[in-house]
Amino acid sequence: MKSVQELKALRDRVYSQVSLRVGNGSAAQAATGEEVNEQINIAEGSTVRKNVLVCSGTGCTSSRSPEILENFRKALEKFDLQDEVRVFKTGCFGLCQRGPIVVVYPDNVYYCHVKPEDVDEIAYEHLKQGNVIERLEMYDIDPETQEKILDIAKIPFYAKQMRIALKNCGVIDPENIEEYIAMDGYQALAKVLTEMTPDDVIDTMLAAGLRGRGGGGFPTGKKWRFAANEPKGQKYVICNADEGDPGAFMDRSIMEGDPHAIIEAMEIAGYAIGANHGYVYIRAEYPIAVERLKIAIKQAKEMGLLGKDIFGTGFDFDLEIRLGAGAFVCGEETALIASIEGQRGNPRNKPPFPAQAGVWGKPTIINNVETFANVAQIILKGADWFSSIGTEKSKGTKVFALGGKIVNTGLVEIPMGTTLREVIYEIGGGCPNGKRFKAVQTGGPSGGCLTEEELDVPIDYDNLTARGSMMGSGGMIVLDEDNCMVDVARFYMDFIVDESCGKCTPCRVGTQRLLEMLTAITEGRGTPELLEEMESLCEFIKADSLCGLGQTAPNPIQSTIGKFREEYNAHVIDKRCPAKVCKALLQFKIDPDKCRKCSLCAKACPVEAISGVTGKIPFYIDPDKCIKCGTCIHTCHFGAIERG
Repeated sequence: MKSVQELKALRDRVYSQVSLRVGNGSAAQAATGEEVNEQINIAEGSTVRKNVLVCSGTGCTSSRSPEILENFRKALEKFDLQDEVRVFKTGCFGLCQRGPIVVVYPDNVYYCHVKPEDVDEIAYEHLKQGNVIERLEMYDIDPETQEKILDIAKIPFYAKQMRIALKNCGVIDPENIEEYIAMDGYQALAKVLTEMTPDDVIDTMLAAGLRGRGGGGFPTGKKWRFAANEPKGQKYVICNADEGDPGAFMDRSIMEGDPHAIIEAMEIAGYAIGANHGYVYIRAEYPIAVERLKIAIKQAKEMGLLGKDIFGTGFDFDLEIRLGAGAFVCGEETALIASIEGQRGNPRNKPPFPAQAGVWGKPTIINNVETFANVAQIILKGADWFSSIGTEKSKGTKVFALGGKIVNTGLVEIPMGTTLREVIYEIGGGCPNGKRFKAVQTGGPSGGCLTEEELDVPIDYDNLTARGSMMGSGGMIVLDEDNCMVDVARFYMDFIVDESCGKCTPCRVGTQRLLEMLTAITEGRGTPELLEEMESLCEFIKADSLCGLGQTAPNPIQSTIGKFREEYNAHVIDKRCPAKVCKALLQFKIDPDKCRKCSLCAKACPVEAISGVTGKIPFYIDPDKCIKCGTCIHTCHFGAIERG
C-alpha cells in the first residue's frame, strides 16, 4: 500500500463484500454520492446474494461454532450454493446467552442456539428455498402486545445500545483485512499521517474527552501529551490486553472480532508521541484473540500498513505480541512493563510514570483495548461527534460484560449516562426465574456493589466512584436474592489473595487476614469485635499498599458491609445466613407433616444422616452427621425438606 489513494481504491473495490450486511453503511459514509452508487452497482453485479455469519468468539466456539462453520461450507456444496452464498466466521454478536448465533444477510435473520445438526436445514430451507426456520429464529416478546419482536434493532437487548468500540464485531470477518478496510479501516491512519501533525492528533483526543477504559479513567489525550513532551528518542506504545477481572470479556471480544482496530489505533498513538514500536501485552489464556492478532499483524505488514515508510510518509511503526501468564497484577501498568521486560510482574513506585520512564526505561504510553478501539472513529468523525455522546465528564460509550443472575448475559455497549436500571432490566432482561434483584457488582475485585436504591444512577466514572464502586474495565455482575453478600466479598477476597504479587506486606499479609476473617464469619465463628477489626484492617491496607491491586482490595468488603450491614450482623450475631448460602450456618430439617415416609432421601444421603421407617415413621435428619450437601432436597419430590 504505497499511497492513501490506493487504500481508498481498495476500500471502494472490496466494499461489495460487506454491502449485503451494512447497505450504505460505515464504509460509504466517507464516500461521495458517485462512489456510493459505484459500490452499489458492484454489489448488484455480484453472483453472491447472501452472507452467512457464524459467531466465532470464545463463547460460541466452546459451543461448537467451528463445527457449524464447517457444516455450512459442506452444505453449500451439497445444495449447489457455493457461488451464491458466502459463509465465514465473525466476532461476538453480544447476546452470548443465545449463542451460537448465525446471521443471514441481507435477510437480517438471526438464528440462535444453533447446533451443527441444524445447518443442513438452514442451508436448504432458508438459503435455497427462502423459508425462515422459525424454531431457531431469535425474537423477544412485546410485553404490551405479546407479539414476537423479530427486528433485531427493536429487540431490547440491542435497541438501547450504541456501538463504537464494538462497531465491527459481528459484522466483518476478523481474519480478512480487506473487510476491515471496506469499513473505513486504516482511513484514520491515512488522515493522521497526511493531514495532521502529532499535536493535532493529541488535541483531538483531548477535545473528544476520551478517558481510559481500563479502570482508572485517566484522560487519553493528557497521557499522550505527557509522552510527546518527553525529549525525542526511542518511545513505545503498549496495548494492555491483560483483561483479568472475573466475568470480564470485553477486550477479548474486541480483539477476536476487530483486531485491526487496535493495530491502527496503536499506530496513530505512535505517530502522536513519536514512537516507532509497540507491544500488545495479552494473556496466553486468550488463544483465539492471540491467533487473530497474529493474522492481523501479518496482513497489515504484507499490505504495507504496518512497518516501514507507511503511505510513503516516512513514518515507521512495528508491532509485536507479548504473552502474559495470566497474573491479575500485570494489569497494573508498571507490573505489565516489568513482565514485558522479562522480569517478575511486580509493580514499582511512581513517579516516574511510564510516560516518563516506561518499558526499557523509555517514555511509554499504555492504553487498554477498548480505549484504542475508539481512537480511529474519533479521528474520522471528529472530537465534537464523540464528545456529544455521554455525560459532561465521561464522554462516549462504555462496553460492559453483563453476567451473573441476569436473563441476557453478554456484551453490551451503552452511552455514558445510561442508568443501571436500563442496563439490568431493559437490556439485560432482569433477574431470571422471577427472583428479586439484590445488587450489582461493578469494577470486578477492585469495585463495589450498588443496590436497588441506586439503580437510577447514570453510569459514568464519577457517579460510580461516589457510591463506593467504580467503572473498572467493565465487568458487571448482577446478584439476586439468593446471593449472600458476605460470601460474595469472600469470593473476591479469595481471588485477590491468589493474585497478589506479594511485594508489599499490607497486600500480601493483609488480604490473607481479611480472607481468614471473612471465612470465620461465613463459618459461624465471627464476632462483633472481628467485624470492627476487619473494617480497621481494610483502611490500613487501602492506605499503605504499593499498587492499585492492594489499594482497592478492601473495596468489596467495605462496599458490602456498608450497604448490607444487617446481613453481616445476621452471620455474626444470629449465626445464620439470610440467603441460605453459607453451609456452616445452615440446618436441614424434614417437616414431619409433609414427609411421605418414602425413604428416598435416606437412600440418597451419602453419610447416612437420615433415619426413619418407610411407610410408618417420618424421616429425620441428624444435624451432627449432616454434611449439608443438599442431596436430600434434590431427591425429595414433595418439598418436605427445608434449608435454613
